[in-house]
Parts: sequence; C-alpha cells; structure tokens
Amino acid sequence: MNNYSKQREIILETFKYLNHPTAEQIYDKVHQDNPTISKSTVYRNLNVLLENKTIKKIKVLTGPDKYDYIDKEHYHVICNKCGKVFDFMYQFKKEKLKELIHNQTSVITNVDSIILYGICEECKSKIKYEEE
Repeated sequence: MNNYSKQREIILETFKYLNHPTAEQIYDKVHQDNPTISKSTVYRNLNVLLENKTIKKIKVLTGPDKYDYIDKEHYHVICNKCGKVFDFMYQFKKEKLKELIHNQTSVITNVDSIILYGICEECKSKIKYEEE
C-alpha cells in the first residue's frame, strides 16, 4: 500500500460493518464516526485501495457500483432485480478455464473476477406474491 494513512485505515475498518457498500455508504459510515473526514478524502482513498488491489469494485446492473474488501478469494452473484451482491466460494483451475475460454473465443480473460447474475430469494418471493 502507498504511505500509511490514518484515514485509509478508518475506511478499511468500515468494511467490517458494511457488506458490499457503495462509495456513498462508505462515506456516510466514515463521516458518522469521523466527521472531519471529507467525501473527497474517502473517494481518493477508495481509488488508492483499488489501485493497490486491497478492495475490488463490483459493477452492478442497477444502482451505483459497490466495493468489496479482498480478504480471501471469492466470487460474486448479483441480483438482477435489487442489485444485492452475494459472495460465493468456488475452487477451480483458473488456467484451464482461461484456456477453454480463449480456445472458444480467442479472448484473453481475467478469471480473478467472476460475476454471475440471477434473482435472489427475496426478490423471487416478491415476484410470486405479485403473481398471486
């Protein structure tokens, strides 16, 4: 990581309390606990943390991007309806998958970031309720 920063440490701490937060949610929590930290400081430090691969940005179909602290290798499922992000763990041979994709598409891929889309249980139950 670039030079140590107390503000950056505070921002990283917020990931313990927020699950896949947006930048605004991170700022709200940081500012609530540390009112002297500005929005620009939070956003600037999020960019530093992204560059250092300490956190990951998750692009969602609906709403603002979300962030995830990279504490262990995992992947994401995003609900198409509400945009909620879920973690999932899966072990596979990355090089084999990259080779398979390349052989079929000629595209060189980054399999460190796999995102699947679907409909979460909560949204599924709302759909069933609306149909009845």
